Amino acid sequence: MDAPGLGGLNWAVIIIYLLATLGIAVWFTRKASAGTDSFFKANGRIPAWAAGFSIYATTLSAITYMSTPEQAFLTDWSYAAGNIAIFAIVPLLVLFYIPFFRKLDVTTAYEYLEERFGPTIRVLGSLLFVLFHIGRVTIVVYLPTLAISSVTNISPVLVAAAVGVLSVVYTFLGGIEGVIWSDVVQGIILLVGAAVILVFGIAALDGGLATVAADAAADDKFISADNWKFGGAAAAIPIVFLGSVFNNLHQYTASQDVVQRYQTTDSPKSTIRSLIVNGFLALLTIPLFYGIGTVLYSYYQHAEALPEGFNTSALVPYFAVTALPAGISGLLIAAIFAAAQSTISSSLNSISACVTVDIRDRFFPPKNGLARTGVGFSRLVIVIVGALSVGVALYLSATDQAQTWDLFLSITGLFGVPLAGVFALGIFTKRANSAGVLSGLVLGAAVAWYVQDVAGLTPFAVSAVAFVGAVVFGYIISLFTGSKARRADHDVTALTIYGKRDQYTRRIPTSPTTTSAGDSNNIKQGQTNE
Repeated sequence: MDAPGLGGLNWAVIIIYLLATLGIAVWFTRKASAGTDSFFKANGRIPAWAAGFSIYATTLSAITYMSTPEQAFLTDWSYAAGNIAIFAIVPLLVLFYIPFFRKLDVTTAYEYLEERFGPTIRVLGSLLFVLFHIGRVTIVVYLPTLAISSVTNISPVLVAAAVGVLSVVYTFLGGIEGVIWSDVVQGIILLVGAAVILVFGIAALDGGLATVAADAAADDKFISADNWKFGGAAAAIPIVFLGSVFNNLHQYTASQDVVQRYQTTDSPKSTIRSLIVNGFLALLTIPLFYGIGTVLYSYYQHAEALPEGFNTSALVPYFAVTALPAGISGLLIAAIFAAAQSTISSSLNSISACVTVDIRDRFFPPKNGLARTGVGFSRLVIVIVGALSVGVALYLSATDQAQTWDLFLSITGLFGVPLAGVFALGIFTKRANSAGVLSGLVLGAAVAWYVQDVAGLTPFAVSAVAFVGAVVFGYIISLFTGSKARRADHDVTALTIYGKRDQYTRRIPTSPTTTSAGDSNNIKQGQTNE
């Protein structure tokens, strides 16, 4: 397949988008430099709707933008049950997790794990997040690099630079505030881009939407009776839904990139409103992105044919550059960039928060009680992790892998979901202890690996097994390894935070390392600026 060029108009659209995201970061550079509270939490300045948009854009990514239409193109809409699963955990988030994290007022989610279970669990949880999200950033750089370079004459190095390097630059400059407002712009662009594909795809077909509906009904491209059966060839919707509930529990309760946004608004009520915005956008994703796959299924049956041996991971950018008018296809490439960059920038900022707060500040506090007021170290972490991820993505771009959506879900279920079980044990039980939750984390991951690689269960079933295994093993082992005195020292549960002991005072070990702009003005001497 000969790769076409983009042309001057498309390049102009892409460059305008890239410069706009850079401009947002430059605008917030001064605020981000005020201190690590500003760099990681924006000092609570983010409005609810923007925080909700940011959560949506962060969790969507280029994986969703390209692989969800691929899933609908190859099979059906059964995975859409995962988008609805977020509403199953909203009551838990609203009643327990958000008030809990807001009252603790932590920079990272894993600070809580130290107060509840000790420093070992905190460091382990933080490192698991860091390692997983380094891999996630790599995949999110790699996927659009592979797809776009395979259907255009653009060099993979240039695509990786546009997606990855620019993300590093604007995350470096603008901190979490720049990241969130960039997410808002990127979220709008990617939604508009998806709508454009639907409109043009339907308009290009004789019969339009009626043709799409007829093809989908004839070939079971929506939902069929087989989707409700266990053990069949089609994805079982109950398993997809249940596994997605646990995946969402991991994302919204144990993953720093989302939990961090709970602290960027001015109140718990604003945080709850941000989740409502995010939920609405998650529902909008279903007709948009699954609809793209179904429309393109009809398009490549009637209007034209895909090249022989075509890698369907590149389905969306291929349609953009071969079927859409100049300028519009540039917007679609920009939308793919936006989907990737919103995830990358969030992960980079959150990785930096974990390394800075959970590792450096916890174990290497400044000497003589001096306060760190700068964000130089945090920015250095962003540069190092970004460079590593872009380098690995360029290496992976030669492998031409497909079906990355299932790969991503498998990794999430195996390594991330058991950590959500650890948080649940800490927040909802009094008897869980360090030895128990550590054992539960390891055994939950081990059981998940077994059912994935040996039993051959779907990624969604793996997620359910991982969470339940971590909770059950963690609690049972805690019963045999805990002592009453030890539990009393670390009795920081949902009840003790805002139930029986509403006058809870934060006891998490801190060092004078993170200061807001107002705090730094009150420091008269002994500052270090790293």
